[in-house]
Amino acid sequence: MFGDFLNRLTRPDPAPLQDTDARLALSALLVRIARSDGDYAAAEIDRIDRITMARYGLTPFEATALRASAETLETEAPDTVRFTRAIKNAVPYEDRRAVVGAAWSVALADGTRAHEEDALLRLIASLLGVSDVDSARARQKASRL
Repeated sequence: MFGDFLNRLTRPDPAPLQDTDARLALSALLVRIARSDGDYAAAEIDRIDRITMARYGLTPFEATALRASAETLETEAPDTVRFTRAIKNAVPYEDRRAVVGAAWSVALADGTRAHEEDALLRLIASLLGVSDVDSARARQKASRL
């Protein structure tokens, strides 16, 4: 279903993503983080929907539809390293930094700080080229939500 999109994203020199494609890729990354501990909790699903509604001005129905597409894309996407590096090459830094903040928010949404989520978040922030300082600030901000 997403083969053409993933092929474009994972080319050695991907073009910057259009807004709709960037939304999908970044949402799929949030889904991957939420699923990383083996417990795709309702609180995490709700947080993903809230993030996409706030970030992209979506209605609840549109956010649910985006998340459903992101869930499918996440299952078809390549390994986290290649997928995240592809996003880095196609998305501006400010958007990547915001995604790390959103990712921490999703990872902490269920009230549990799982080792798997922590490890994946550290890897993703690094692969996205987001500094340790920016990632730590995002985690601190997310923990206060």
